[in-house]
Amino acid sequence: MVTAVVVGSGPNGLAGAVRLAQHGVEVTVLEASDRLGGGARTTEKLVAGTLHDECSAVHPTAVLSPFLRNLGLERYGLRWRHPEVMLAHPLDDGTAAVMRGTAEETAAGLPGEDGERWLKAFGPLAAHVESAADDLLGSLLRWPSHPVHLARFGLRAAPPAALMRRWWRSPATQSLFLGVAAHVMHDLHAPMTSSVAAMLIAAGHRFGWPVAEGGSQAITDALTALLRDLGGKTVTGTKVESSSDLPDADVVLLDTAPSAAARILGDRLPPRVRRAYGRWRHGPAAFKVDFAVRGGVPWSNAGCGAAGTVHLGGGPDEVLRTAREVHRGTMPAAPFVLVGQQYLADPSRSAGDVHPVWAYAHVPRGHAGDATAAIVDQIERFAPGFGERIVAHSAKDPAELERGNPNYVGGNILTGANDPLQLVFRPRLTPHSYDTGVPGAYLCSAATPPGAGVHGMGGYHAAGRALATLGTRAGRTTTS
Repeated sequence: MVTAVVVGSGPNGLAGAVRLAQHGVEVTVLEASDRLGGGARTTEKLVAGTLHDECSAVHPTAVLSPFLRNLGLERYGLRWRHPEVMLAHPLDDGTAAVMRGTAEETAAGLPGEDGERWLKAFGPLAAHVESAADDLLGSLLRWPSHPVHLARFGLRAAPPAALMRRWWRSPATQSLFLGVAAHVMHDLHAPMTSSVAAMLIAAGHRFGWPVAEGGSQAITDALTALLRDLGGKTVTGTKVESSSDLPDADVVLLDTAPSAAARILGDRLPPRVRRAYGRWRHGPAAFKVDFAVRGGVPWSNAGCGAAGTVHLGGGPDEVLRTAREVHRGTMPAAPFVLVGQQYLADPSRSAGDVHPVWAYAHVPRGHAGDATAAIVDQIERFAPGFGERIVAHSAKDPAELERGNPNYVGGNILTGANDPLQLVFRPRLTPHSYDTGVPGAYLCSAATPPGAGVHGMGGYHAAGRALATLGTRAGRTTTS
């Protein structure tokens, strides 16, 4: 019997474990925390009955993922729920640009000729994003399965977001685009910072920006149940610091940051790989606040009141400025804030008229200050009276985020900086991104392609490399 150990139970670790188990490998997942899930966990806190996602909350890449989409996780209770409006970006004049289900619906609500330009930019991408998903959610250092679709995506992904925004005329539409681009957590004047926006917008217009009923924990629970049905095992409360902490196994998948992988593999790691992992950079951080809010957020704009996600960053110049400040290590007075209103699509998360509101601000990596008031002020800016509705709140600074998930070095929830080099060469310059250079050991975290998100594709591809090396029939037909 071929055996495997997976270190870390985030979506990538669990996905890798499932793929191995599907091909007859005896798999054990080791998790340092007392709960499985990594960034896909949900907690009942603040007010009894309110469910708060601990990190990942809205899941366009999960429904885009070819692997997760075809696992039949609905058999294990996973249900996707969609809000009326995917995304809203309010401005100080009381207006807001909104992103709806299709490119056509979104275009219809944008001012002037911006609608036609939005449709031209994202309509073709959305139409072909499912076909291109294997290429978009894998290493870019390989020949694509759909080169034409990938080239079309590249035209929208390669420019700096600061330049791409000029495709649209109105500040509202520019802000809508830049707010999505800001998910890259990098200076938006840098090349390729349009890439995350292109993918998230295209995926949204094809599959939506849904939430998991009952919280993101439902994704973890479904993957875990499937793994156990396949004969796999999970063990919590087991910290792996070095290879001596690992049981004997033919395959090891590491759902860890490169620095942790280097520590675990120790002297077995080839010097060139050790140097590359040591050069891996971590980007800006998040400061997260969970709120329990009576009656919900009193947005000035009705579109925000129907939106599952709200981006608070003001106009386009402000979004660009704050992204650059955070990248350079300066805490903005009014930071870019993401607000999640998952309860709008999934009322099971609320307790009567008290609703869980999820929010985080982009802050410099390792920021030690308390950004709670700045986040409340940003919400109040577009929803006067919000503070009066807060029943309870709980904050996590970058250090606490890292304590909860060691992959979030310095509070960087993306497990690495999304600068142009690291967007392409993840985590080092090699066509085999998941290989560590240690026989049988593979890296599968968000530091590998395709990066952060609840899609499981890092684990899927790493498991594919393992199967190929083992010489199984599944490995011989794998194109990872």
